[in-house]
Amino acid sequence: MGVPDRLPAILARLGEIGGEAPSFASLCQVATEVSGTQGASIMLMADRSPRGLLCAMDDVSAHLEELQFTLGEGPGLDAHTQSTPVVEPDLAEPATPRWIAFTPAAVSIGIRAVFAFPLVVGSVNLGTLNLYRTRPGPLGDDQQADTEIVAGIAARTLLTKQADAPAGVLSPQIETESNLRLSLHQASGMVSVQLGIHVADALVRLRAYAVAHDQLIDEVATQVIDRRLRFDDYTPWLEPD
Repeated sequence: MGVPDRLPAILARLGEIGGEAPSFASLCQVATEVSGTQGASIMLMADRSPRGLLCAMDDVSAHLEELQFTLGEGPGLDAHTQSTPVVEPDLAEPATPRWIAFTPAAVSIGIRAVFAFPLVVGSVNLGTLNLYRTRPGPLGDDQQADTEIVAGIAARTLLTKQADAPAGVLSPQIETESNLRLSLHQASGMVSVQLGIHVADALVRLRAYAVAHDQLIDEVATQVIDRRLRFDDYTPWLEPD
């Protein structure tokens, strides 16, 4: 069955789950079904950086996104940067080692294969559709083709939901459906004030602290917001070598 024949079946399945207009949750569910994977997530990206989780099939999917965001590496980030699918059929024994920090962290929670597909419309790359499996092995040709179709639908769905929003502002519909890391943005702002630095640099400090203390970045953000952690206190790990 060629690609033109596959699209109606995938749209029909999305309609069964989410109604006439696909939700991000229904897109994640159909992505796992057509790919034969255990879980999927969709990450909104901007300026080559994750901006928020549009959907996650399960806690493992959400955790994998947290690892990528905290460590600054992983298949989703590469797929977004390269605007092409990035696959690793065997994380534990890859043909070409990569993702020095991400790989052992993912393997430690039972992940053996990861697959990432960019959400591209024309020259615009909006994010990534990321999938995992607990056994090694590649996607079949049909599975990959179907997953790429779902990624294309997800990209157009995102544009449609954003169509009526002002430039630079996410639509209320996307904000309602998504986990947009508002706590992380708040924490970055607080650290930028504490240290007198740009918000982007504050985010780098949060990520570095998370890695140094073996925590996820959202956990660190919560500590900052709750005022259990301040970055203008003396912290040896921040001192230059």
